Amino acid sequence: MNDTAHTGMPRLNEAAPAFEAPTTDGVKKLEDYSGKWLVLFSHPADFTPVCTTEFMAFANRHSDFQAINTELLGLSIDSHYSHVAWIRNIKEKFGVDIPFPIIADLKMDVARAYGMIHPGAADTSAVRATFVIDPNGILRAMVYYPMTNGRSIDEFLRLVKALQTSDEHAVATPEGWQPGEKVIVPPPASADAAEKRVGEGYECVDWYFCKKEL
Repeated sequence: MNDTAHTGMPRLNEAAPAFEAPTTDGVKKLEDYSGKWLVLFSHPADFTPVCTTEFMAFANRHSDFQAINTELLGLSIDSHYSHVAWIRNIKEKFGVDIPFPIIADLKMDVARAYGMIHPGAADTSAVRATFVIDPNGILRAMVYYPMTNGRSIDEFLRLVKALQTSDEHAVATPEGWQPGEKVIVPPPASADAAEKRVGEGYECVDWYFCKKEL
C-alpha cells in the first residue's frame, strides 16, 4: 500500500487516483481523459441549492473549458437515478442543460480515494472538493470549500489557463493572472545567475522578482 492509499489524500504532482465509475454518461475511467485536462469536482448532495448554482455555472462555462482542452466531471454520493432526476429538474426549473457527466459514488470509492470525505463536515457527504488533473494524469491542483459556500467557477477556468501557460513557457504566474498579462520568470538558482539576471532584459524589481511579456 502506498502513502496515498494509506492517507486517503492525493498529493500534488503525483498520479491522480485511478477510478472507474458509473456516470450519467456511461462508465467513465480516469484514462478516458488522457490527453486532456480534467476538472473533477464533488458536491455534498443532489437537489441542494448551493450545488445547483455551481452546476449551472459549470454548465454555462462548459464551452470555455472545452476551448482549452479541458473536460468537466462532477461527483456526489448519490445514485445514478438521483443525478438524472436532478439534471432534469435543473433543466425544467432553471432552463439550464448540464452537458457533463456526474459520477454516482454510492460506495464512496472515488470520494475516499480523493479525500473528499471529511467527517467533521458530514458523515456521508463529499465536501466541495475540486481537482485539476493534467493530460498525463498528474494531479496539479486541489481546492476544498465548506458546505455552506459555493465555488467561483471562473477561478478554476483561470487556474487551468495559468497551469497550461506555466507548462508551455516554464514560467510562474502572479496573483490573479489572466492571459495576456506579464508572467514571472523563475528566480535564478545561483549567485552568478542572480548577478546576470538584472541585465537579461526582463522587467525586474530585484534579482529574484522579474516579469516578462509572453
